[in-house]
Amino acid sequence: MFRIWGYLPIRAGKGKAMGFSIKRLFKSREEPAKVTSVEITEQQVRETVTEVCLRELAFWTCVGKIANALTKCEFRTFCKGKEVFGEEYYLWNYEPNKNQNKAEFLNKAMEKLFRENELLIVESNDGQLLIADSFERKENTLYGDTFRNVQAGDYQFSRFFKSEEVLYWKLNNKNVNQIIRGLYESYGKLIDYSERSYLKSRGSRGTLEISSLAQADKNFDEKLKKLMNDYFRSFFNSENAVLPLYEGYKYTDLGSKTYSEGTSRDIKNQYDDIFDFTARGFSMPPSLAKGDVQDTSKAVGEMLTFCLDPLADMLQQEINRKRNGKDNVLEGTKLSINTTRVKHADMFDISGAADKLISSGLYTVNMLLRSIGEPQVDEDWANTHMMTKNYAGIEEILKKLGDNSNEEKGGEERWLNR
Repeated sequence: MFRIWGYLPIRAGKGKAMGFSIKRLFKSREEPAKVTSVEITEQQVRETVTEVCLRELAFWTCVGKIANALTKCEFRTFCKGKEVFGEEYYLWNYEPNKNQNKAEFLNKAMEKLFRENELLIVESNDGQLLIADSFERKENTLYGDTFRNVQAGDYQFSRFFKSEEVLYWKLNNKNVNQIIRGLYESYGKLIDYSERSYLKSRGSRGTLEISSLAQADKNFDEKLKKLMNDYFRSFFNSENAVLPLYEGYKYTDLGSKTYSEGTSRDIKNQYDDIFDFTARGFSMPPSLAKGDVQDTSKAVGEMLTFCLDPLADMLQQEINRKRNGKDNVLEGTKLSINTTRVKHADMFDISGAADKLISSGLYTVNMLLRSIGEPQVDEDWANTHMMTKNYAGIEEILKKLGDNSNEEKGGEERWLNR
């Protein structure tokens, strides 16, 4: 049997004793915090699901359009200034890895970049480009960053990667997606209030009078519960119904508030605001995110200028400096992302512009055919730059004017000497 005394002397330093109370020890311990159960209603779950779905819809609408536009771009490869179609061209335009084509690869890459604000692509031993699903980045200003625990799909690399061995992009100094999500949370309260007000105004309203005699009934609670949960529920949900009432009960209908159509449209406009916030965060015209068809051409031009072109520049800069290097880039060996093929080109709509491009010598026939996705012509003349006389140099025009003047002068002298 063990005995615990209420007071025990213990040594605390040289020759000094300190009191130690077992009773005080246990009394001083903090009691564990009480866990309070919180009931989550079906309505709260439905509202949360609606908010998440709307937020994800806006996000994927914007990211999907950016990824689809980038998929239409051609990743052109050059070797010392001359365009080549080799392994690197096929890698970026058709098959980055064994499990993904170009479209699938870029869609996942853009989702990673815009959702997590960063994107890491590593190359496997057999030359495949793999998007990292998770990794740890250790920053080093002087010697370059290192990346560890890189996992792509179900495969985790056991080695670490140096900065020059990977393609790494960081979209912004601040994660725009987190900022937009914070805006969703505050703006969602306004949408929730508008929805509640709308549903409340459209519901049935009335008063129920209960006499003192009815309240004195021993089965009053049971009858009232059945009336409210069963009879009234069926009465309000049915298009045509009769409400049975007990003796001493009187129901008076107050009618529904008139709710203007414009107010319900305001709720729809608040939903559209979610798309506006998301699109502006991605430097994308809101009209494209919402699917508006008015001024589509102008909106696409704005998207190319402020969203896609800067994104393409950021991608190709990282690719060139890591996969080609300084010396090769300066010699003309590089990769270039051509964004001019994003807009749909109808050959009948561009016929006038096509004539100007060829007659000015800016494009050859094959260059123009390639830009609109048509097969090229295997003829020398199709690769020759042609120019009409309207675009002749000033020296050539003056020379021709001088020759014509001499011919006219010679003709006059011959006429006088006859």
